[in-house]
Parts: sequence; structure tokens; C-alpha cells
Amino acid sequence: MQENKKILLATSNQGKIKEFKKIFSNFHLISQDELGITEPIEDGLTFIENALIKARNGANKSGVYTIADDSGIVVPALDFAPGIYSARYAGKNASDLDNRNKIISELKKHNLTSSHAYYVCVLVGVHSKDDPMPIVASGEIHGEISIESSGEGGFGYDKIFYPSGYSFSMATMDPEEKNKISHRAIAANLFLKQLENLKSN
Repeated sequence: MQENKKILLATSNQGKIKEFKKIFSNFHLISQDELGITEPIEDGLTFIENALIKARNGANKSGVYTIADDSGIVVPALDFAPGIYSARYAGKNASDLDNRNKIISELKKHNLTSSHAYYVCVLVGVHSKDDPMPIVASGEIHGEISIESSGEGGFGYDKIFYPSGYSFSMATMDPEEKNKISHRAIAANLFLKQLENLKSN
């Protein structure tokens, strides 16, 4: 696939759009909001299923190559919650703060001040809604989820997630550093290696 080729990013999450545009800087990324494409119902049971639902929806409505991700945070001590429900952990229209407060509340219910957790990102790319061979790549970053919040950057659970090997939260991390080590960066780099092998349409 040629560099600077138009690619649809099937998300309305401004934080993700900002990060992906930096990671996929050699391509012309457009968001589904720019084309007036609405979010599909995510009724899959895994990150892969939901990413594929979003990618197929975007490709069907835009007619261009579409990338979608499904990502979230997993806390084994909380029965692997919130997982695929990370964006709506505290309810359908929950804010990032609402979701962080709920996970802090759940940790406290278990008498925990912190616990092992990991961010997951699954990226899927399709040429069309019927593409039988989607590109699939995934990435994880492990660390600790804490009841202590810090930092002003990032989004989602970044303010309470402390990556392994770092003494500060993901929200405190320099954006350039985050784009090197995050779950999204890991998945994107693996995805790009496959994308670069595609022949231009």
C-alpha cells in the first residue's frame, strides 16, 4: 500500500485519533467523524470481534481501506474487568473520570491500593466489509493500576496506570515516549509491517 494513501480510522475517540495520526504519519488518515460515519453496535465478546465490526462498518460506508482498533484495560484481580467494556465501564455515556472512579472503587472493595493490570490494543484492517483476509495485530503493556491518580496527559485510564519499569503514570509520560512503548504503539508497529507488504490498489 502506497504511503500517503487515504485510510479511514474507524473511531470517534479524539485521543486515539491524535495518537494514531502520529504513529501512521506516512499515511493520510481520516476519521469516521470527518465522513459522518456513525459507530456500529459493538456486540462482540472479544477485542478482535469488536475491532472487526468497526472496521467492516467503516469500510462499507466509506469505500476506502479502513483501520479499527478495540482496546481497553484488563485487571485480573477484578475478574479481568473492565476488558472490552473499558470505555463504558461506569455506564453507556461514562466519562474517563467516571470510569477511573469506578475502577478505583472496585479496587477498594477488594482492599487493594494497586493491582497488576495491562492495556490491550487489537488493530484490524480491511479493504471492504467482505474482506476475507483482514490484517490483525495486537499489543499489550503491563503495569499496575492504582487508586492514586497523577498526570495531566493521556486519556482513558492513563492517570491511574503505572507501566512496568516506570515510577510515574502513563498520563505523566511524554507523548513521544508513550508512542514508543504503549499497547497502541506495539500493535500499530506490528500492523504497519503487514500493511507495508500490501500492494497498492
